[in-house]
Amino acid sequence: MEGNIIPHTYQVKQKDRSNSNQHKPLLVWFTGLSGSGKSTIANLVEKKLFEKNIKTYTLDGDNIRKGINSDLSFSPQDRTENIRRIAEVSKLMIDAGLVVLAAFVSPYKKDRDNIRTVVKDVNFVEIYVNTSVEECERRDVKGLYKKARSGEIKNMTGVSAPYEAPDCPDIEIETEKESIEGSANRIVDYITPKLKLNNE
Repeated sequence: MEGNIIPHTYQVKQKDRSNSNQHKPLLVWFTGLSGSGKSTIANLVEKKLFEKNIKTYTLDGDNIRKGINSDLSFSPQDRTENIRRIAEVSKLMIDAGLVVLAAFVSPYKKDRDNIRTVVKDVNFVEIYVNTSVEECERRDVKGLYKKARSGEIKNMTGVSAPYEAPDCPDIEIETEKESIEGSANRIVDYITPKLKLNNE
């Protein structure tokens, strides 16, 4: 079957879309425990980029797991497939010329390394939202830790499933020490030069 798949060559290229948008595409990947602040920070970063006329889109666990990945569980195998699909969707969005902000627990290093391979390292920025499990559990924004502790949720990262922290993230955010505003500004300052069209 794969031998019958022949990609079509389209006249509008990714470079054309970047020129039209007046910026390069990028995947900004936020990883960290549930409740660490990934989506909150990504949301503010997107707002700041949008105000600079940067074409953006945010992907997170809720809008992906309710749609394209609604058939997946939280088993280790399905977590890997979850991230694989998100990487492929992000690759398409990069081809569309967008700055994609992806906020996912993404607990396994090998899966995050695979994202770099799929979208190419030059298009990838890894943000480690470093918040202790104790603080995440104290916040428990969605009530997931309480359910995990009572046995209602299996394979909860940080409780009954592992989280492999990045060794060398592009940016590490310590939410117990930094404000959301300060964190978002630091990220925007870091990625802005990467978006310039003359930054070849």
